[in-house]
Amino acid sequence: MDPIIITLVVVAVVGVFVMFTYNRFVRLVQHTSEAWADIDVQLKRRYDLIPNLIESVKGYVSHERGTLEAVTEARAKATQVHVDPSNITPEQIKAMAAAEGALSDSLGKLLAIAENYPDLKASQNFVELQRELTDTENKIQAARRFYNGNVRDLGIALQSFPSNIIGNMFNFKSREYFELGENEEAAREPVKVSF
Repeated sequence: MDPIIITLVVVAVVGVFVMFTYNRFVRLVQHTSEAWADIDVQLKRRYDLIPNLIESVKGYVSHERGTLEAVTEARAKATQVHVDPSNITPEQIKAMAAAEGALSDSLGKLLAIAENYPDLKASQNFVELQRELTDTENKIQAARRFYNGNVRDLGIALQSFPSNIIGNMFNFKSREYFELGENEEAAREPVKVSF
């Protein structure tokens, strides 16, 4: 065989490999960004529900002002944390996880206080808001798992040979997992809610 043809075939095979691997990294990065956007959508839904929940509780538990203020403050802090999906940094993830952990903790306390108020527990508005919040929390957990799965896949591709060569060549970066953060143990504790 002619050495020129062999060289052309080898160059073509390497070129096709580079192209497919590059496109795979683009796909993985886009999936990860989309997964982060899903988390963001669910968090915004949660932020929108909280003021309504607080308003429905206010009339029943006026002397529990500190708890209501803690939820309001935690919500305000959580909404101020912004993460750029195209350039997620470990610091942004940690800030988001800390803010969300504090918000979850304060919401748990609010729902636990509601246990002491039978009229509040019987309020249809409160029950519906609580159901929506529970549904949203489940969707946030699913979105976090989906995001972390995409981060895992991107990380595997960036660390596996020979795709790691292409990933490094084109400067693809891994992302941080979205973990619960400092309030992890408190956030893992189930909030007991009964009707």
